[in-house]
Amino acid sequence: MSGAVSEIEIYKRMAARRAADLVEDGMTVGLGTGSTAKYMIERLGERVAEGLCIEAIPTSIDSAEKAVKAGIKLTDFSQHRVLDIAIDGADEVQRGTLHLVKGLGGALLREKIVAQSAKRFVVIVDNRKPVDHLGERAPIPVEVVFFGWECTAERLKECGAVAVKPRMDSHGHHFITDNGNLILDCVFGLIEDAEKLQQRIGSIVGVVEHGMFLSMTNEVFVAMDHGVERWERK
Repeated sequence: MSGAVSEIEIYKRMAARRAADLVEDGMTVGLGTGSTAKYMIERLGERVAEGLCIEAIPTSIDSAEKAVKAGIKLTDFSQHRVLDIAIDGADEVQRGTLHLVKGLGGALLREKIVAQSAKRFVVIVDNRKPVDHLGERAPIPVEVVFFGWECTAERLKECGAVAVKPRMDSHGHHFITDNGNLILDCVFGLIEDAEKLQQRIGSIVGVVEHGMFLSMTNEVFVAMDHGVERWERK
């Protein structure tokens, strides 16, 4: 592992562990997905081993497997309609608004359901993720049904996407989400009006969900050189 990669992993772990320590005994917790969230799950597992009593709803099969391995008790929405807290990573965080882009890990639909169901949605990122405008460093992932996805891609281009590409897996096949759908990665460039774009994408037949999480975040923990900063939405 190179020095640069090692440093980023240290930052991810710092932010994740800081957020995991917000969880209190008796809480129901939403578990995010991805390379930063795995450190949060790891820390919660340590705390469970120390006596913390919680139940959790994971946002992906991968996170569910990690949670079970960590000794975290799982539950579901048939038992809990509201979560006390959800903790997840992000691909971009807009400074000030704390709007997010999520979904490069492919779990955006379940992540949004969990985030929306939580009383408190906490995001954990390293210092590469803050941006001034959404679309600055990441495409907007859009989960779509397989049938007619080519037509859906054309409608997304009409919304202003300069490139729309179906995500592929490591074997060169279409990436399939845990929900059995495709992901189209859409490059819009700098997004000046995220609310308007969200409405336009949401109106397209065939779109299941998109990776813009607007006005959903309560706070963000950002790992920096000097430590972990806590940001609240303005």
